[in-house]
Amino acid sequence: MTTDTETRSCDLLIEAGWVVPVEPHAVVLEDHAVAVRGGAIVDVLPIAEARSRYRAAETVSRPEAALIPGMVNAHTHNPMTLLRGIADDLPLMEWLQGHIWPVEAAVIGPQFVEDGITLAIAEMLRGGTTCANENYFFPDVQAAVYKRHGFRARVGLPVIDFPTAWAQSSDEYFDRAGEVHDLWRDDPLVATAFAPHAPYTVSDANFERIRMLADQLDLPVHLHTHETAQEVADSIKLHGQRPLARLDRLGLVTDRLIAVHMTQLTDAEIELCAQRGVSVVHCPESNLKLASGFCPACKLHHAGVNLAIGTDGCASNNDLDMFGETRTAALLAKAVADDASALDAFSALRAATLGGARALGFETRIGSIEIGKQADLVCVDLGQLETQPLHHVVSQLIYATGRHQVSDVWIAGAAKLRQRVLVDMDVQALIANARQWRGRIAALGR
Repeated sequence: MTTDTETRSCDLLIEAGWVVPVEPHAVVLEDHAVAVRGGAIVDVLPIAEARSRYRAAETVSRPEAALIPGMVNAHTHNPMTLLRGIADDLPLMEWLQGHIWPVEAAVIGPQFVEDGITLAIAEMLRGGTTCANENYFFPDVQAAVYKRHGFRARVGLPVIDFPTAWAQSSDEYFDRAGEVHDLWRDDPLVATAFAPHAPYTVSDANFERIRMLADQLDLPVHLHTHETAQEVADSIKLHGQRPLARLDRLGLVTDRLIAVHMTQLTDAEIELCAQRGVSVVHCPESNLKLASGFCPACKLHHAGVNLAIGTDGCASNNDLDMFGETRTAALLAKAVADDASALDAFSALRAATLGGARALGFETRIGSIEIGKQADLVCVDLGQLETQPLHHVVSQLIYATGRHQVSDVWIAGAAKLRQRVLVDMDVQALIANARQWRGRIAALGR
């Protein structure tokens, strides 16, 4: 039997100037290493001790870097990376109905989804994101692309009350959702969730069907809701209830609900979310850009609601930069709460990692650097001029660090980015493909 004094083998030993495990909270481990075997974390210990205890097949030494859990983009529409910037500076419904939906109707299909997600994966990896909560059409294609690139994802099974290129009727949406779920139910990297678009595009009958199936299949429900004041006013006019009350009546306000945006909340609604275990995904930059409102992140956090961070899609953000998004979330929380201590740096990093993992139901696998969890890890170079002098590691990560400082990324122990170079992805080919899509979309005359 192996003892603590015997040398052990591991696949990978990552040595860092600082390890920020996220759990336990507000801890920074100086000059520590993480040992990885079989894609999982097997030890977190001081570098000197790691060198004597482990015989590593590969050692990566980053003395000027912070090692953090991979960031979790808890709400995104990654095929829309190909629509980056086509309809800027417009309010939500005009942007969506007058521009995005017509363009999508002309171009959406399996190849659009595949190419958009591939481009997004490259961008996310270069920015330290290792997991995405996806919400778009053709989830079969999405899942296959994420799997091919070894990227962790929860893929949404779309439901919306009108025909699309993915499905023509409610029955077809649900039939195809069941098929995709069955294909991926046991995959270690890719999982599924129900993704009804929004309260204003999904009927009571379809919400009730989703609730029943989500309970049977043990799946989350990933939903835009309380995004704008207009959405709330329209719901009251049409249903006699605010959207969250309607969802509660239909049995959906539970710990399965991943509620996205949530800019329009009363104190009673915040308390309801806390009591029911709802996760809220804060997408501050998209909400700011579309003038949708301000998510009360500080109130949610203090109430005990699990808070996650998402970029939304590139058509409304316009990037997949989780470092930038988390900084915006932390700063905006202070302004909205009129409290400079609101959503402090440690709490913001937690929302972007373990909070996202918990929202997706992945908290036992990822989101923190703990023994037994998957080795989804990111090295961030803090030795650059822009992060000097280094007084407080996590403050620098949240308030000063740019995604260009991500040096190395691993998912389940597999290298995805080495010294800023993507592994097994051709950047020039990705750029060339994005440009041909630009030409195709421009030819639509919009």
